[in-house]
Amino acid sequence: MSSFNRVTLLGNLTRDPELKRTKSGSAVTDIGLAMNRSRTLENGEKQDETTFVDVTVWGKTAENAAKYLQKGRSVLVEGRLQLDTWTDSKTGQNRSKLRVVAESLQFLGQNQQVGPATEASGSQEQGNPGGDSYSGRQGSGRSAA
Repeated sequence: MSSFNRVTLLGNLTRDPELKRTKSGSAVTDIGLAMNRSRTLENGEKQDETTFVDVTVWGKTAENAAKYLQKGRSVLVEGRLQLDTWTDSKTGQNRSKLRVVAESLQFLGQNQQVGPATEASGSQEQGNPGGDSYSGRQGSGRSAA
């Protein structure tokens, strides 16, 4: 039986990314993404709802996300869903959480940084003199768990 596990999300960061390293030295960061949806109810009332998703980013893309992104910045994420399961040490109950593992990120919107960090973002080479976009793909340097 075939399957297809692909996710594309466009949203805003809920917090500043924090870069961490695994024991083997691989870069990883978890980012929170908020996506807004507006709909009109049958009675004509407008209703807004927000969905929050945790995204894990690996490698050089994680390093760039931690370096250039901040809370509120728009990001396009392409990746796959992953279900994490564990036993809660306090209650003994089985727990699970669905997250996205990013395979690529595209930084959207205006970069708030001014000066050398903007020039170092690499966006000059991509024909974007404003330094306001980055597109990165995950490398294949991480083995599957």
